[in-house]
Amino acid sequence: MPIFRDLFLALSTNAAAHKFVLGFPPARAMTRRFVAGETLEGAIAVVKRVNADGMLATLDFLGEAVTNEQASRGARDEYLRILDAIETNQLNAYASLKPTQMGLVISSDLAFENISAIAARASQVGTTVRVEMEDSPFTQATIDLFKKLRAEFSNVGTVIQSCLFRSEADMQDLYALGAMVRLVKGAYKEPPTVAFPQKKDVDANYLKLAEIFLCDENAPPGTKLALATHDAKIIDWAKNFFKEHNTARERYEFQMLYGIRSDLQKQLNAEGYPMRVYVPYGGQWYPYFMRRLAERPANVFFLISNLFK
Repeated sequence: MPIFRDLFLALSTNAAAHKFVLGFPPARAMTRRFVAGETLEGAIAVVKRVNADGMLATLDFLGEAVTNEQASRGARDEYLRILDAIETNQLNAYASLKPTQMGLVISSDLAFENISAIAARASQVGTTVRVEMEDSPFTQATIDLFKKLRAEFSNVGTVIQSCLFRSEADMQDLYALGAMVRLVKGAYKEPPTVAFPQKKDVDANYLKLAEIFLCDENAPPGTKLALATHDAKIIDWAKNFFKEHNTARERYEFQMLYGIRSDLQKQLNAEGYPMRVYVPYGGQWYPYFMRRLAERPANVFFLISNLFK
């Protein structure tokens, strides 16, 4: 439903709507479907349950568009706490962060410094750091930042969005680098000058980009694709592709968001596919929550039904 998607994407960056929702008591409770609370301790409890079910996890401390250097360093320190918790609790999880949360809006050097500290600690713990992709004004800066990090740290991955025209060239480039890539459709409102306006074209490009990483048996060392989707058609396509091409298990994994299609997550895990659940937490949940409502009509209906309870 494009009208719902456009509405909630617009609301995700609307300051007045942000203030209203934060002041609306039922909203905070409703976010618990998609957000594992506001504290690291709450998120760790969720990850423990995910691991107990045999699945992997991603931990994300919510936040973006930081314009204060001190705040960016505070976010860095929270990620160091995440990594300490992963080590202490022996969790099968890694950390995922947004570059603008690390100071990319201020300077690429600041973001590099902050993420380098996180990647170094993650290396000690024996886990990965995923540098996420945000809206298109930051795409090139994020890829440049990732490449700079990747030159020093082999445990750093990134994200590519199939909605963008440029993504095929980016995937080819990252494949040659032997990168770990999470492939998503894209959850931002993008202009038609840089992105496919039609869902069918976004979906078709998703499959094309996935093949770039999966079709070659002689892929560069370290190459791995995370198929981040709740789309049953894409998941069925991927399962058939893996079977037809005898794709090595270490070359891929499925990823889904906490609170969305938990039944399908457990089904894929039971079928023996690597399944990772993305577990976000923190007080800056509003933009994330609105983008989740924009992605699937079922999430909107969930919100509306809870308003009347």
